Amino acid sequence: MSTNREICFVIMPFSQTTVEHTENYWTKHFEDFLKPLIEVNPDLEARRSQALRGDVLKQIITDLAVSPVVVADLTDNNPNVYWELGVRQSFKHGTVTIAEVGTRLFFDIGAKGTLFYYPKDHLKIEDFRKRFKEAIQDCLKHPDRPDSHVLETISGRGTLFEIFRRDEAIRRLDAVLSECDINLKVLEWAVKYAQDNQKNPSKRTFATDLFRTSASELLIINRYVDEDQSFYELIERYLIRITAINNQINVWEVSPDSTEKWLLGVKTSTAELLKGFKARVMVAREKISKIL
Repeated sequence: MSTNREICFVIMPFSQTTVEHTENYWTKHFEDFLKPLIEVNPDLEARRSQALRGDVLKQIITDLAVSPVVVADLTDNNPNVYWELGVRQSFKHGTVTIAEVGTRLFFDIGAKGTLFYYPKDHLKIEDFRKRFKEAIQDCLKHPDRPDSHVLETISGRGTLFEIFRRDEAIRRLDAVLSECDINLKVLEWAVKYAQDNQKNPSKRTFATDLFRTSASELLIINRYVDEDQSFYELIERYLIRITAINNQINVWEVSPDSTEKWLLGVKTSTAELLKGFKARVMVAREKISKIL
């Protein structure tokens, strides 16, 4: 048997659910029935869920989220079982649902291919064993084969996840555009101060507003829009330029004449760079807004 086995997490009741299905029944059901069936595969270790106490809850959620295979026994429609199944189906495919024959499944789970076992029918229980092993093997061979309507709805193109991602990207690009507008104003003010000071050096006044960079820096760090390399190279040039101007504004009073002449020398290229960057961001935003 492999010493580095993966976990097959079993969602099932842990206390009495009916007169017949006592806590002892469920313990034996796992130890004598499900665990041996699962561990026929030498690469799997069966691990059952526990009472949802605070000290084990995080571990249970982690097991549900990362285990390559999860088995959920829906017999008696136990609330804890359905809660854990919901957590699993929000994170990962690879879930096998089973139930004792006669279990009436809820409507929203009824469409799923649940395997029914027959404790009192030898022939049918053997058929269940065969199909159960095949289902587990299929989960291991095809981990991305969809079996969760929840996960299909919230992840991938055209799904809720993609919608949320798109909307977040649009909000971030709106922040970049707002930052561009503010920076154009900052440039305009800085140039006006420099021009006035050069005309009348004895009555110098100094700009104190700095260019903003946080939204643009987030864009280049996270690269949350699917644009080519030239787009991100443009952001680099833009950030280098406005950072240089910020540095000059910070020493303006110390070196007024050289700062003003430098600002007036780069005003046109800086305005063109800023406007060009803003235009590319607007195009990127328009492309994203048309997705879905």
